Amino acid sequence: METINLNIEKALGKGAKEQLLSAAPKAEDAIKTLHKGNGKGNDFLGWLHLPSSISETELSDIEAAAKQLKDRCEIVVAIGIGGSYLGAKAVLEALSNTFIQMQTKQKAPLVLFAGQNIGEDYLYELQHILQNRQFGLINISKSGTTTEPALAFRLLKKQLEDQVGKNEAKNRIIAITDASKGALRKLADKEGYKTFIIPDNVGGRFSVLTPVGLLPIAVAGYDIRQLVKGAVAMENKCGENVPFTENPAAVYAATRNILYKAGKKIEILVNFNPKLHFFAEWWKQLYGESEGKDHLGIYPASVDFTTDLHSMGQWIQDGERTIFETVLSVKKMKYKVEIPADEENLDGLNFLAGKRVDEVNKMAELGTQIAHVDGGVPNLKIEIPEITEYYLGQLIYFFEKACGISGYILGVNPFDQPGVEAYKKNMFALLGKPGYEAETKAIKAKL
Repeated sequence: METINLNIEKALGKGAKEQLLSAAPKAEDAIKTLHKGNGKGNDFLGWLHLPSSISETELSDIEAAAKQLKDRCEIVVAIGIGGSYLGAKAVLEALSNTFIQMQTKQKAPLVLFAGQNIGEDYLYELQHILQNRQFGLINISKSGTTTEPALAFRLLKKQLEDQVGKNEAKNRIIAITDASKGALRKLADKEGYKTFIIPDNVGGRFSVLTPVGLLPIAVAGYDIRQLVKGAVAMENKCGENVPFTENPAAVYAATRNILYKAGKKIEILVNFNPKLHFFAEWWKQLYGESEGKDHLGIYPASVDFTTDLHSMGQWIQDGERTIFETVLSVKKMKYKVEIPADEENLDGLNFLAGKRVDEVNKMAELGTQIAHVDGGVPNLKIEIPEITEYYLGQLIYFFEKACGISGYILGVNPFDQPGVEAYKKNMFALLGKPGYEAETKAIKAKL
């Protein structure tokens, strides 16, 4: 089987080899720190060997739970926020028919998402769609008290019980939560829900290869075994004893830190295939939440090309030179569409007649790379053989491993997120949550 391929030829310019080799010692130290487990955040390294440690029993249990929902439901709502939904969403958007919601016949339940926002209209419209439909819920929360998913679950649990009764509802609700503590664990044990455990040593943004991501993906009808198999292949390719120059995760991490030190403060993840839009959203959380510490860190942004060449293209080409691009390039398309000839040729496109649409897209990709590199934007390229479960599994682990290495090179703890709590404290104070009386008083004084 092929693997994804990293190319940095257009990233570092003259002296690329020397720059990379000079960065090798720090990258190698970061890899040792990860594998010895003696660095910051070492209690959250469960993802490191996760792909190769997933057992046949675990996969079979997830597949059986997915079948339980498939047999009962036409729609399954996965409830979670951040890493509890973005990984599954990224994989499903990449693998699904773009117009799946327009299809009248579904081979598997349609997986929708809730709890990732506090949009009243979103929740109203979701509840309306679920009326008189056979639906189920996957509730993903370690604590069960995170505001966004807890609110969504409260609403949808009541609706489900009202529609099918409490006894049947418990067969359509699966909880993915802590092994022994928290509100959701308590509720699941009381109600008799099927449960899966979020490992204590795996943070949310690294959790897509746990039941958090695997169960929704399996419910939607995709092959989680191939996803895991691809991740295992990349785990081996980026292993502790792989030489630096042959380790794509280490080379990627080192290259982006070289560029950061040279003043490139923004990394733009670029795709030329719209199916990868939500993969970029998952990537943004992975790197933003992992590296944005101590007033340090590359800002992760993303664009969909060629669409955004007509909006953001001008800024990328001629704006402040503080950016670099990492391009996701898909080698092989699933379908083939040829451009027809037209007798009148009013649009002037007959020179493309007989060519595949993807050939045009690939030339747009190459032309854009040349223009941006000429304009002072370093380019890295990650070529993906095709969009399948296997190669998405590779890509997931590649970015996770590179993130851990990159964070340690930067000198931060890549596995905590202290800044995320600030908005929550203010929100609870403004809403008058019990126990926040002092904070309520203090924040009102600021208004």
